[in-house]
Amino acid sequence: MKILVCISNVPDTTTKITFTNDNTQFNTSGVQFIVNPYDEIALSKAIELCEGGKGTVTVVNVGESATDPTIRKALAIGADDAVRINATPRDAYFTAYQIAEYAKSTDFDMILCGRESIDYNGSQVAAMVGEFLEIPSISIIKKLDYNGSTATVEREIEGGKEIISVSGKFVASCAEGTAEPKIPNMRGIMSARTKPLQVIEAKEIAQVSEIKQFDTPPARGAVKLIPAEETESLIQLLHQEAKVI
Repeated sequence: MKILVCISNVPDTTTKITFTNDNTQFNTSGVQFIVNPYDEIALSKAIELCEGGKGTVTVVNVGESATDPTIRKALAIGADDAVRINATPRDAYFTAYQIAEYAKSTDFDMILCGRESIDYNGSQVAAMVGEFLEIPSISIIKKLDYNGSTATVEREIEGGKEIISVSGKFVASCAEGTAEPKIPNMRGIMSARTKPLQVIEAKEIAQVSEIKQFDTPPARGAVKLIPAEETESLIQLLHQEAKVI
């Protein structure tokens, strides 16, 4: 079994977000980047499925050389090898196309990724990869079992759960619960230095979208403290200002 796991290079969750060039570019100065947490879940699930010599795990990232440390982190967690498609991931369509083009040249049984990246929260790549490859795509799964020919996945829907059986190749985006993220140990960190990391050039494709401007959320207002005995004032504020009752 061969599994391809898509990973994103994203700012650490504690990063203070700022923009440059009239709010048209993300300011990377001083930012610590990590493996997208949802992609770590997908990677951990892939490693579980391949334990005991059952298969191999390849991670793929669309990015420039600055993403190499993040890729090495994925190798330290347990991936067997890695591929970096040398390009700036300008949007989800471009990223999905590059991943699909690479996948066409290989023979993966399944492609896993996180439900979304924590920087753009688009949840688009998995479905687009499936469309480019003309294979089933299942979004936001919570459970995945694989018997060698058929996968059984579970996902939450309005009012309950949905269980899907899929044969052949497929794409799935993983959410919390699919697997517990793995922490790289010293052996994994040392071995990651020598694991293969192939760099390939991106394929040409027309640009279909462009970011015009970034905006940060408005600053939070000051906290109002209401004495416990002034319940009527609290109710009035919740009704007239907060508009929650």
